[in-house]
Amino acid sequence: MTPSNPVPPIVPETPTPSTARSEVWGSDAIARMLHRLEVPYVALVPGASFRGLHDSLVNDLGNKTPQMLTCIHEESAVAIAHGYAKASGRMMGAILHSNVGLLHASMAIFNAWCDRVPMLILGATGPWDAARRRPWIDWIHTMSDQGGLIRSFTKWDNQPASVPAAYDALLRAAQMATTAPRGPVYVNLDAGLQESKLSELPPLPDVSRFRAPESVQPSPDLVRRAADLLSNATTPVILAGRGNHTLERWRARVALAEKLNARVITDLKVGAVFPTRHPLYVGPPGSYLSEAATKVLREADVVLSLDWIDLAGTLKQTFGDQPITAKIVSASCDVHLHRGSGMECFGLPPVDVNLLAEPDVVVPLLVEACRARRSSPPAAAPADAPTRAHDVMNLRAVADAFNEATDGIDVCLTRLPLGWRGSYRHFTHPLDYLGADGGAGVGSGPGMTVGAALALRGSGRVPVALCGDGDYLMGVTALWTATHYGIPCLFIVCNNRSFYNDEAHQERVAITRSRPVENKWIGQRIGDPDMDLAMMAVAQGAKGIGPVTHPDQLAKAIKDGLRAVMDGEVCVIDARVLPGYDADVSGEKRAVERSTGRA
Repeated sequence: MTPSNPVPPIVPETPTPSTARSEVWGSDAIARMLHRLEVPYVALVPGASFRGLHDSLVNDLGNKTPQMLTCIHEESAVAIAHGYAKASGRMMGAILHSNVGLLHASMAIFNAWCDRVPMLILGATGPWDAARRRPWIDWIHTMSDQGGLIRSFTKWDNQPASVPAAYDALLRAAQMATTAPRGPVYVNLDAGLQESKLSELPPLPDVSRFRAPESVQPSPDLVRRAADLLSNATTPVILAGRGNHTLERWRARVALAEKLNARVITDLKVGAVFPTRHPLYVGPPGSYLSEAATKVLREADVVLSLDWIDLAGTLKQTFGDQPITAKIVSASCDVHLHRGSGMECFGLPPVDVNLLAEPDVVVPLLVEACRARRSSPPAAAPADAPTRAHDVMNLRAVADAFNEATDGIDVCLTRLPLGWRGSYRHFTHPLDYLGADGGAGVGSGPGMTVGAALALRGSGRVPVALCGDGDYLMGVTALWTATHYGIPCLFIVCNNRSFYNDEAHQERVAITRSRPVENKWIGQRIGDPDMDLAMMAVAQGAKGIGPVTHPDQLAKAIKDGLRAVMDGEVCVIDARVLPGYDADVSGEKRAVERSTGRA
């Protein structure tokens, strides 16, 4: 199946050319600085606090670099910037209206922080000069420390008081956001500064002199020590965590694993970083270690952690209260981002060689420095069980139908639902799967999918989100942005009509307290009335398919959805799956059920 038409450019909103070119305003200078920084897009929900900047983006820049992407909710605006960064590795922007827009967006900013993606967030506040504030509205939308609302989960924030200070703030923000460990930054623009008339435009700086620095490399001595440990290991294991989604970095990881004959474990939270059909791979991948991966890690004598999320927790899952006998080599600079307010720093792991550098920098150095280990390669992984006919609509039925429908098609999975078993689909390319949202909340899936789809336009990959109904419903208005700007993507909503993970929690509490398990659904189910998820998509200009209620209908529905996306449409399939986790999830199911997230 191939696209019937070439991928068109994103739908432009071209303004009528402005003839008023003699006057210059503070927001004009800020907009031109964003242009110099080559920010491609800014996602926003319009707001009066940045009306000056809005005018400058349209009438001074002509709505080009950055182009505005109108959104319906601030959380979707930030999620779009998040998904764009995950798929492209590039920073885009989001603009948030005053304190109220920032409060709306705070969950999505937390996701970006936990996921370590670069993002430039511009905010605005009512005039800092109280004499210039309009009655009522400018007072409730002005804060003395607006950045403080999100300071614990951003890399840096600033509120410049002049145009030269705004230049400096934007340069510094872009530099910090794109320096590892990457993350969101926030620049709050005073409405008075934006709307101040300038006698002349202050000279714009040469942005090439303020780029993010080259990635830091570990010392040769540290690389040698790590290489010696790995080369002399008997049973080395690589924990492949956060990594760049490029083929070059993918191949480097494979080359290192093969040179060391090291077993490799990955994590569904970070996306595709290693081929899951490789003989050295230990799976299936999950948000927690599978039983096979736990056994291999427990037997390791040297462990190379490549920016693995929650290394201490993984070691605790593996070794319990027993001593950790393996030597640990860590390649991560994540320690530079830890704060004291949140606990997303996780536990403190034991490390014998701390390379304090990005894994994508370290891996090629280790490929060069390590000696090839001579040992018997592991036995090839057993072949996948043949696809079987399904009598019920569960996640396995969705997976089998999806695999059948996408045979021969390059897709990029932008989201997977809670309860998905890692063995349901193999990854052979770094863009096969982008990973989770970082913060493990609900509602980011639609926006992140739209952002990823924006970045993937023209790549030949079809962006697909397999998401839960709760995730879809909380972020559903992101679909309008996709349809409005012509950003094709497919949503397969695994609709169990419930916040099911919390049903499982209520069941465990009821059992513990000897209370009726039959009541677990109360306060969890999404029904009576039933919501038509496909029609929600149609209402926003997308194609809706479903509800699909029987496994025999799934493959055709997915093929129809793929065809629609390849023809340039946004499409949603309402797949009515049974509440609950598939019966064959075993150890991974128990680990997922211990989590506190929602379905």
